[in-house]
Amino acid sequence: MPAAWIDFEMSPNYVELDAQALSREHAEQIAPVEALDVDRRRVVMSSAFRRLQHKAQVFIAASTDHFRTRLTHTLEVADVARELARAIGANELLAEVVALAHDLGHPPFGHAGERALDRRLHDRGGFEHNAHSLRVVERLEHPYPAFRGLNLTRVVRECLAKHSTAFDAPASHPLQDGRPAPIEGRVAAIADTLAYTLHDLQDGVHAGLLSTTDLSQIPHWREAWSGPPSASASELRAWLRPTVDAIRRGLIAELAASFRGEGASVGPEDALRERLAPFSEMLLERVYHNPQVRQRDRRGARVLVAVFDAHRADPSLLPDRFARRIPEEGIDRVVTDYVAGMTDRFCTRVLRDLGERRLRSAAAPGT
Repeated sequence: MPAAWIDFEMSPNYVELDAQALSREHAEQIAPVEALDVDRRRVVMSSAFRRLQHKAQVFIAASTDHFRTRLTHTLEVADVARELARAIGANELLAEVVALAHDLGHPPFGHAGERALDRRLHDRGGFEHNAHSLRVVERLEHPYPAFRGLNLTRVVRECLAKHSTAFDAPASHPLQDGRPAPIEGRVAAIADTLAYTLHDLQDGVHAGLLSTTDLSQIPHWREAWSGPPSASASELRAWLRPTVDAIRRGLIAELAASFRGEGASVGPEDALRERLAPFSEMLLERVYHNPQVRQRDRRGARVLVAVFDAHRADPSLLPDRFARRIPEEGIDRVVTDYVAGMTDRFCTRVLRDLGERRLRSAAAPGT
């Protein structure tokens, strides 16, 4: 059994990754000890990773630059993944690489953009950003002349294929073979859930959508809170980070114990879901479904759909490097690749340029 498959409770030696786990689709002369460092470097230097800085997490087109973006979310997931991996003796670097790559396929405008793209493709296979992340690392990134993709190790791609959270479904992929994800893949998925719940909570406070009264209804929050009993809005913001840090540390300790099978009657994923449920319900009601947030979501979705439809109707609008792939891959696949790779601001700019082009065309003599 490859080391990447060994269950945590069966053996403490799964940190050692075997040749199969570290293999690549295209052979390269890379020493095993350097394999995951190479993967990490390729992910963080990729175009898709850079574009995450201008893709929304929750707050689209926010009036300030203090809210999380898809990039800062990714970095926080990687940080939590390393912390949890260290706590259970797993391979920290593998967990970090998976975390850094897990959202490379996310389209613009957050989950609103993803839902809009999925609806547009509902009778053509749909769209799921986790599956698209694999396409990004295996096909769409192409910085090397000898092959397409980043040629990441098998174990990293396997973890991506099996990434599963409330917002991510395991992708249809040859590496999605019915077996559990490697332990580091599970760690990255858990880190994803923990990170977005806690940082969306902080962003909700800074957006004025959550108050001390709201949060004090949650027992876990009250246990971690060490600020004034009846904190004002400014006091809540001042004590927010220490409180969230205390919650994170406590949850990681609980998760580590659950991975070790110490006292927990359910697995770490279910244990985390149960602990975070009150926070998740509050975020759903007060942040994700807030009228202003939903209005921005709808606006972003409309922009994405308009750009998608325009390029599907007129493939000549596509850059040449995309248009050349249409005979082989089809118009839907190519337009999806193009639009999903856009940042929020680039997608908005493309729509504006399309409108200006139509105006110029309408005003041209003889039209």
